[in-house]
Amino acid sequence: MRLTAFTDISLRIVMRLAVAGDGESLTTRSVAEMLAVPYTHAAKAVARLGELGLVETRRGRGGGLWLTGEGRRASVGGIVRALEGEGDLVGCEDDPPCPLRVACRLRGALRAAREAFYAALDPVTVDSLVASPTGPALTLLLPGTSQVKDLGP
Repeated sequence: MRLTAFTDISLRIVMRLAVAGDGESLTTRSVAEMLAVPYTHAAKAVARLGELGLVETRRGRGGGLWLTGEGRRASVGGIVRALEGEGDLVGCEDDPPCPLRVACRLRGALRAAREAFYAALDPVTVDSLVASPTGPALTLLLPGTSQVKDLGP
């Protein structure tokens, strides 16, 4: 199964917000630059993550992005389910519909495979994703460069 770019970007945003320091002010633009994704894509992802209650956003002076407590404890499987939706993996009812749809076992097998994929992600939390070495690497991302800070000798 392949995740959409939207889900990939959303998960990366959640991970970056999970390691934000107390005094660190992150905006959608700064996170987009750090993760080397288009601002418009990041803005849509942040909006959806906010709708899901995983990210809090505040506009204006003193504003920014924060991961909520629910977002920190969230199951990656649950996040992916919410972002990817429950649609079929194959287009049985497309136009024209598949001629095998009334007697096909593929759709059921693919649904079971998708559920097994999600089940493997269910015990993984956002907090566990950002354990070392990932968390420290995320904190070193520099806006606008797609590179990490140089820690020197």
